[in-house]
Amino acid sequence: MSDRVPVGSGVSRETEARLRRFAELVLKWSGRINLVAPGDLPDLWQRHVVDSMQLAPLAPASGGDWLDIGSGGGFPGLVLAILFDDSRPDITMTLVEADRRKAAFLHHAAQALDLRVRILTARSEAVDPQGAAVVSARALAPLAVLLGHAARHLAPGGRGVFPKGRAWQQEVAKAREEWQFSLTTRSSLTDPEARILVVEGLSRA
Repeated sequence: MSDRVPVGSGVSRETEARLRRFAELVLKWSGRINLVAPGDLPDLWQRHVVDSMQLAPLAPASGGDWLDIGSGGGFPGLVLAILFDDSRPDITMTLVEADRRKAAFLHHAAQALDLRVRILTARSEAVDPQGAAVVSARALAPLAVLLGHAARHLAPGGRGVFPKGRAWQQEVAKAREEWQFSLTTRSSLTDPEARILVVEGLSRA
């Protein structure tokens, strides 16, 4: 597993060290809990750490709470918490994970890395509306479903940030049957056919 951060990421040595330590924790715990697909472990850094890091520039300039739903092994939530702890103290991370074993890992990793992050062990629909500036979810559900979670938890003017694979256009078309929203897409650093979807102005169709 390469432990190099992306060229041009501009992270400090301390942040890079924390990212490496986090990746080590994921590998260690993956022997007991399925934090990521077993086939992804040899390429954990590129497929999960770097893939999560590229969401950081989408944080709003005004700061606020970033809510990550279905955080699983900490992608992107804990990766972003590491980045923001150094560069964006105006952003607070809240992670929502219903699986108690994965939530236990998130708590352990956050403590081990001395991260300022809030972790809620519950399903998104059971959590009180959060009024978040950003709602993210990675590899959790189709876009139409994610927008239902986002609509419940976003503050007015907030945005949803959702990495999607090569079928992203079909997911967008399906989501537009139920939702109205403006969409901006960004190319992924880790898959030329994938996109990061940035959704704003969300409302029921």
